[in-house]
Amino acid sequence: MSDLKAKKLLILGGSRISCEIVKKAKDMGIYTLVTDWYSEERSPAKKLADKAFMTSTADVSAVVDLIKKENVDGVITGFTDSTLAYYAQICQQAGLPCYGTKEQFETLTNKRVYKKLCRDFGVPVIDEYFINENIDTADLKGIKYPVLVKPADNSGGRGISICNNEQELITAYKKALSFSESKEILIERYITGKEVTAFYILQDGNTYLTAMANRHIKHNQSDTIALPVAYTFPSKHLIEYQKNIEPNVKKMFESLNMKNGMVFMQCIVKEDQCLVYDIGYRLTGTLEYKLLDAVCGYNPLEMLIRFALTGQMAKFPLKEKVTPQWDEYGCNVSFLIKPGTIEEIKGIDEILEIPGVIDAVLAHTEGDELPDSAKGTLRQIVLRVFAKTQSENELEKLLDTIYNKLTVLSSEGENMLLEGFDTEEIRGALC
Repeated sequence: MSDLKAKKLLILGGSRISCEIVKKAKDMGIYTLVTDWYSEERSPAKKLADKAFMTSTADVSAVVDLIKKENVDGVITGFTDSTLAYYAQICQQAGLPCYGTKEQFETLTNKRVYKKLCRDFGVPVIDEYFINENIDTADLKGIKYPVLVKPADNSGGRGISICNNEQELITAYKKALSFSESKEILIERYITGKEVTAFYILQDGNTYLTAMANRHIKHNQSDTIALPVAYTFPSKHLIEYQKNIEPNVKKMFESLNMKNGMVFMQCIVKEDQCLVYDIGYRLTGTLEYKLLDAVCGYNPLEMLIRFALTGQMAKFPLKEKVTPQWDEYGCNVSFLIKPGTIEEIKGIDEILEIPGVIDAVLAHTEGDELPDSAKGTLRQIVLRVFAKTQSENELEKLLDTIYNKLTVLSSEGENMLLEGFDTEEIRGALC
């Protein structure tokens, strides 16, 4: 990494998960800067960075001025859709590398737009219903319940509701509107079943499938969508996906002229067919790059940092290393908590000492308050643990060991942890 030493990287957004970008960049010898309009208390990555600013990521001209003033060599953004369009404009005006264009980001952050694109290229998606903003009751008559109502342009589980009747749909539609800048709402058939996530990396116009994970979700709260409690790799659905869907996905990306970066696609599995319901052209909170680094020997986060500073994803052709058929088994376990104030978190050091554990990443710390409004969103994740083993049986035992170590107590002395992943689900789910 000597060619990047002392280069200056500006990170747009300082949320806790963006600390991962700052840490990795520092490991690579890079000088880090973070900007957004939040204080350090709400923007923890600022505390880790070499330098921090209060310039809003949405103020494109001000960020460009900051880049020039600080002699910044590259810009990167992280784990949410909301900053992507600004990131593209900032890079364009500052003359710095950007792995995507504003038009590509706008296409792949609007669920209605990319679902149409998927249908055009034969990539299966979940059926949906269309109603106008005035909610004409005539439009509601043909809807079969349950349905999922969500903003077309938001992520992280925000603004999503499950509806079992007309009145619930009307209420949910209005709720979703409050989370949608474009005021576009999707109403989809609510399908339950196994889930998978496909991960891609792009280099100079070549698209590579890096992994497919089983996305294990848990219905452990009433009146909310199920949230992920674990990802296990590689999925038994991988071969069928590679045969029937992956070629169409590559054509779809080519149609958008996508050249570099990384993409994830979340799917429901119905009758052995993967139905896409979410796409992200960015880093994802699953932090699967930690597993790819440990199991496969390359790190997409490092690649995105390198691209930001040089316009090149890697010094080697990715096809030399990329294969979704892993030689080892991996997992990412997510611990969910109830709303409340965190008084104490215990067991992380013990988890990190377990053979096979790669890393553990906190999403909240002691003293943080999780409001009721966070219920049913990814904000309920308090900790992610990454591990790998040589066999399915070892992975199941390892997960049981991890689960017995963590304790999260509220300011009232109550256990905040929600019911977690049933490790028996691993059996028969992996390649």
